[in-house]
Amino acid sequence: MEEIKRLFDILEYRKENYPMQRDVLAGKVDDKWRIYNIDEYINLTNSISYAFIHLGIRSGDKIAIISSNRPEWNILDMAIMQCGAISVPIYPTITENEYLYILNHCEAKIAFVEGNSVLNKIESIYPQLKYLKEVYTFIDRGTRPYLNQLVELGNKNSYPEELEYRKNLIEPAHCSTIMYTSGTMGVPKGVMLSHYSIVQQLMNLRQTPAKWSNRAFSFLPLCHAYERVLVFLYQYLGMTVFYAQSLGTLAENIKEVRPTMMSTVPRVLERFYDKIYCKGKTMRGLSQKLFYWAINIAEEYKIQDCDRDSCYNFKHAIADKLVYRKIRKNIGGNFDIVVSGAASIQPRLAAFFSAIGMPVFEGYGMTETSPVIAVSCRQKYGREVGTVGFPLPGVEIKIDENTNEVLCRGHNLMMGYYKDEELTNQVFDQDGWFHTGDLGRFTDKGQLVLVGRLKNIFKTSYGKYVNPQVIEEKFSESPFIENIVVVGENQKYAAAIISPDMSFLECWCKRHDMVFTTPQDVLKNPKVLARYTKEVNKYNEFFGETEKIKKFELVPEEWSIMNEILTPTLKVRRKLVMERYNKLIEQMFT
Repeated sequence: MEEIKRLFDILEYRKENYPMQRDVLAGKVDDKWRIYNIDEYINLTNSISYAFIHLGIRSGDKIAIISSNRPEWNILDMAIMQCGAISVPIYPTITENEYLYILNHCEAKIAFVEGNSVLNKIESIYPQLKYLKEVYTFIDRGTRPYLNQLVELGNKNSYPEELEYRKNLIEPAHCSTIMYTSGTMGVPKGVMLSHYSIVQQLMNLRQTPAKWSNRAFSFLPLCHAYERVLVFLYQYLGMTVFYAQSLGTLAENIKEVRPTMMSTVPRVLERFYDKIYCKGKTMRGLSQKLFYWAINIAEEYKIQDCDRDSCYNFKHAIADKLVYRKIRKNIGGNFDIVVSGAASIQPRLAAFFSAIGMPVFEGYGMTETSPVIAVSCRQKYGREVGTVGFPLPGVEIKIDENTNEVLCRGHNLMMGYYKDEELTNQVFDQDGWFHTGDLGRFTDKGQLVLVGRLKNIFKTSYGKYVNPQVIEEKFSESPFIENIVVVGENQKYAAAIISPDMSFLECWCKRHDMVFTTPQDVLKNPKVLARYTKEVNKYNEFFGETEKIKKFELVPEEWSIMNEILTPTLKVRRKLVMERYNKLIEQMFT
């Protein structure tokens, strides 16, 4: 096969073009890596497709996958698409009401679920699911049919000619998947993506000057377009994909796998940095001074060789030999490329990780754009701290002259929102430009810089506009702050709800001979409050009077996926924060 046209073509393409790189997918089972080679992948995919055909699944039927990352996720995904059905990935962390809405909205015929928690949620709403005929589990849980039974059904009832006939009917322009947005601002929207839009992404990402590696590590949810398309890319390029057991085992799994490539989000890199920084606090004397000297050198790192002088290069070489080498060893020690997306990364973090030998490449996009709009690359000035790189080949970008909104046009655009033509028409203008809702500008070299969300900008009672995202990103540079939401619409000044970085705060308390009891108690401590006031004042200096944070409240509650304050890609649900802390917000303005 010379080239792929549909996503499931990746399987035969991989087999023919990478005969020596047979291992494709790997996940932990009973604390051991279970690796699927390309032949197993293809055979299992075909068996499941045969089972779907036997069960009466027709072209255009929707099949949901509700699971964390695992090799079986990809096998199911391919099996669904190649028999003409449409794959609907759904996050395993959402509520019963969200499952009810999505499964009914997409008219899912079958759902595959992982874990008792998700199964219980689906069982509780099962009578209300109008179209759902069956629920399958990944392993035998005694109540529902499970995946191996489906494989056996396909093995006993094979339809190779029918499957080939169905595959031949599928055109690149046909819908391959419906991906529901994470709903940071409201009801999830079903984004329809064609085979063509995603395949073109793979083609153009392959052309970006990058050092594609052999071992990829994945922990971001496959239910999100960002990770899902990258995993398609890994398979297409002949790489082996290793899935993390959980967010809690990231460091352990990375040490085991020693991956050469990984996609991530800024918040995970922030946590890595905080752990590294706190490690230095356990040192004493000269060792500690040397450690933090090396940290400061890393944060001053310039991505472009021409921007670093010989004096800096000499200091960096010493820091690498004495400090960075040890840090790399603790985080795998083998990275060629780390791709950061979903949110803007702090410049100091991008500089730090690049300096220690984990080159950070930033990308930008959204589900509606399949998802990549712009991405960093290895060409000169293709990777510049503070930018998200150049437009992806085949994608046009322009900045609206009146609003500074980022508009894009190209092969990457969605087919539309499922069952919502009105909303689709709202985001596309008459010239075919998609309105992202993001604010941006170009550098003099042509890189794209993002400066906030259009809908998040608010006006104070004095008629002054405030861009909260810019403020939040700056304040998030503080190791004391895990998350922050700036508020103040129609008020006299800007204020903030701050979720402290509790691990860093605990470290700080120990250094100052303070007992860290509970988050609730420690945040009432006058010394802690004074330290946060000092931190707020420090970062206020970067802003004009209108943007300064005049009041703030510290909240002990951890913001996480489990309590729904964070999306599965660790972005803050601003609307939910404002609802949950409504009384605190009112107090700050009275």
